[in-house]
Amino acid sequence: MMIPETPPRSADGSRGDAVRSDVRSTRMRRIVRKGALHNPEESPRDDEIAAGSAIAVRNDAVRRTTTATLGEALYHAALVVGRVIEGQSLAAGLLAGIPAEVRPQAQDLVYGVLRRHGEGEALLAPLLRNPPSPAVRGLLFAALHRLHTWPEAPHTVVHQAVEAAARLEGGCKGLVNGVLRNYMRRKAELEAACHERPESWAARLWHPEWWLRRLQADHPKDWRAIVAAGNQPPPMALRVNLRHGSAAEYLARLEVRGMAGALRGEAGILLAKPVPVDVLPGFFAGDVSVQDLGAQRAAELLAPKTGSAVLDACAAPGGKAAHLLERYDDLALTALDNDPARLARLEETFARLRLAARVCQADARQPWTGEPALFDAILADVPCTASGVARRHPDSKWLRMPQDVRKFAAMQQQILARLWPTLKPGGKLLYATCSVFSEEDSAQVERFLRRFPEARLVTEEEWLPDAEHDGFYYALLQKQA
Repeated sequence: MMIPETPPRSADGSRGDAVRSDVRSTRMRRIVRKGALHNPEESPRDDEIAAGSAIAVRNDAVRRTTTATLGEALYHAALVVGRVIEGQSLAAGLLAGIPAEVRPQAQDLVYGVLRRHGEGEALLAPLLRNPPSPAVRGLLFAALHRLHTWPEAPHTVVHQAVEAAARLEGGCKGLVNGVLRNYMRRKAELEAACHERPESWAARLWHPEWWLRRLQADHPKDWRAIVAAGNQPPPMALRVNLRHGSAAEYLARLEVRGMAGALRGEAGILLAKPVPVDVLPGFFAGDVSVQDLGAQRAAELLAPKTGSAVLDACAAPGGKAAHLLERYDDLALTALDNDPARLARLEETFARLRLAARVCQADARQPWTGEPALFDAILADVPCTASGVARRHPDSKWLRMPQDVRKFAAMQQQILARLWPTLKPGGKLLYATCSVFSEEDSAQVERFLRRFPEARLVTEEEWLPDAEHDGFYYALLQKQA
């Protein structure tokens, strides 16, 4: 994949404002409905984001499923993609209603469409005079994606897409048939135009233009690698509960069942291929959890002493808090979240792993009034754009807006200011995000250090996404006594 050195210039020769450029070039912006901004508390974290690996992975068994189920899969994928076009997030459970017999194939279609949405928009635009309904648009995107991944059976794909169209409201068989057959006739021409036009940056790189500009500004040496990693299905990593046995012992249990992996660190295992959690030996007995290798670094960095009072201020769904309890002895851990549904997931995590912690419904943006009044260590895994884990949630690339970065940064600043007074002198606070945008990461910490002169930066780590882990940022801060 060719990645240009710089963004394309506008007609007047300037590179223009990123926000204006995004509004002009990203067509999904025109059809996302008002109010589509994600609730910050829905930002994916820990094992919630890692569990998407088994969904996102593609394989021949999924791609080449019998034609009897292809039409059904296309239909359900169209409904889901249509809802994303309308502004809904996959995190809202859009995939849950797909029948089990076609779910793997439909999920593969949804993730494939959303991963390369910029290209799909550019290919479809010349074939439509007027935009159809979101569901029909979703069906066309899904069919184009399947034509790309199953090029030896184009007539089968078109036939099944037309059959799926008959089930959509309004009747669109003729439109779908005409658009797809026109695409097949003009495939070489359309694809060449899509990838050769200088203004088609988003189409070639499968990311919104504003996102690419920000990556290039924040990571001038690494942005190409970040984009390339973001266009691939994510890896799946495990965190072994060392209270139940070593990582090497658990890897041997996997190999007995035909699942290959590699040891990473003290408790990590990188799987060769993603698998459903219910086939992992001892998963429901608490022997292992799904957690990205980068996310596992949080507990290692905070490293609370035995018997410490620890606060996890944005804890759900509980991966990092659970790792702290597994790794360190006799912690008095308080886990906060302000969403009752997410708190329920947090408690389920602790129950599965047989861990004890105090779980509280509270908003980290508000002053802490509970007990204890002060903590020895605080984990602030703050809500963010989740730009470092977008390959697990490819819809987020197209639902996010440029101004969201500033909104999250303001929220993060507020959380840090509220948490700092609850840290004991000499205590440590770990600021963590799953973002690769500097405004949420290093720039946020620089602002904090200027505001609180008693804070000292102990260490700072930036994990850029690659083939083995997602993108994370960590800054360990200590309050001077």
